[in-house]
Amino acid sequence: MGAKLLWLCLASALAAYYIYSPIPAGLGQPWKVMLLDTGFRAMGHLVKQLGLMHYMDVLMLITFSECVAPSSDENVTVTDTEFSGVAVRLYLPRKAPEGLRRAVVYVHGGGWCLGQAGMKGYDLLSRWTSHRLNAVVVSVNYRLAPKHHFPVQFDDVYAVTKFFLQRSVLSRYSVDPHHVGIAGDSAGGNLAAAVAQQLLEDSEVETKLKAQALIYPALQTLDLNLPSYQENKHSPILSRLLMVRFWSEYFTSDPSLRQAMASNAHVPVESSHLFQFVNWSHLLPEEMKKDHVYTGPVYSSPALAQKYPGFLDPRAAPLLASDARLHGLPLTYVLTCEHDVLRDDGVMYVQRLRAAGIPVVHHHAKDAFHGAMMFVSGLTELAVGHQLANGYMAWLNENL
Repeated sequence: MGAKLLWLCLASALAAYYIYSPIPAGLGQPWKVMLLDTGFRAMGHLVKQLGLMHYMDVLMLITFSECVAPSSDENVTVTDTEFSGVAVRLYLPRKAPEGLRRAVVYVHGGGWCLGQAGMKGYDLLSRWTSHRLNAVVVSVNYRLAPKHHFPVQFDDVYAVTKFFLQRSVLSRYSVDPHHVGIAGDSAGGNLAAAVAQQLLEDSEVETKLKAQALIYPALQTLDLNLPSYQENKHSPILSRLLMVRFWSEYFTSDPSLRQAMASNAHVPVESSHLFQFVNWSHLLPEEMKKDHVYTGPVYSSPALAQKYPGFLDPRAAPLLASDARLHGLPLTYVLTCEHDVLRDDGVMYVQRLRAAGIPVVHHHAKDAFHGAMMFVSGLTELAVGHQLANGYMAWLNENL
């Protein structure tokens, strides 16, 4: 009887969310997207109602279920190893190179709390990149929140990248030091952007990145009420409340920060000068401003920032870097999706990079939602996932 009741609750939740999920107009394969989003929402609803376990724990179980063991094929040799004490999954093309190879350090997404390099979507993307570009791919398994908070995730990715950029290490894998890039999606795009900035100031690193590819990146913590946050607060996969949860968990499990972020009242007046870097009224094109009216920030007491200063650190929020710090960054590719709370983060970074003289290719997918590039296989396969992945790899192939 208990099992039947459980399945009934699950079926009811699925049906309710299936009917009422506000799937945006213009998405390809809308029924499939709705079913995917319904599954995520229903799982969270069921966990909340039945009290089975912490929501993040459930999401972590889902990511674990998506993981595959490292397996080589006729095109790529895949192994799990460590670089500078940090776990990585290494992809080495089997095709003999005509000269030195290119290389990509890839950083997975998951809100700094979830994900692994071995998840099917990431494994496929790295495998395809290695084979099609005849490139070495280093996919980083950085430590995750809530067990580990900022700056641990940044430090792990930075340590791997700095280790790999050593001439002796590049030589070991027959990599051309003039053709190394970094890439990442979502939280991974955040970490990739932050690492690229930090490398410019590290006198110990002689090898310079040639390119960075930022896939729907999370880039700022100050204004969590941008037009994209408002328009897409209920959009598929990543709602506003879930993004707030990810941001807050990155810094602390203290619910007071999450509550302040949810109200968009977490920045102290002492940090008001930072808002110039995320002022969407100046940094968004007119078509994305729509009917939104910019209002000044609501300031908090300095207590939260003093206790958890990470959310004001450019290593956690790369959009907060000064204009001078952006000079010298490599060729950049930014992918944004129309139906994504993080859309405006990427668009504003594109504007600031171009103002700093950095060559940027901006691909804005009007028919896509956050995380779409990972839906490339099995029952969750979407045409838009392949389109985004192919566009990303084509840019890398041309520019790396």
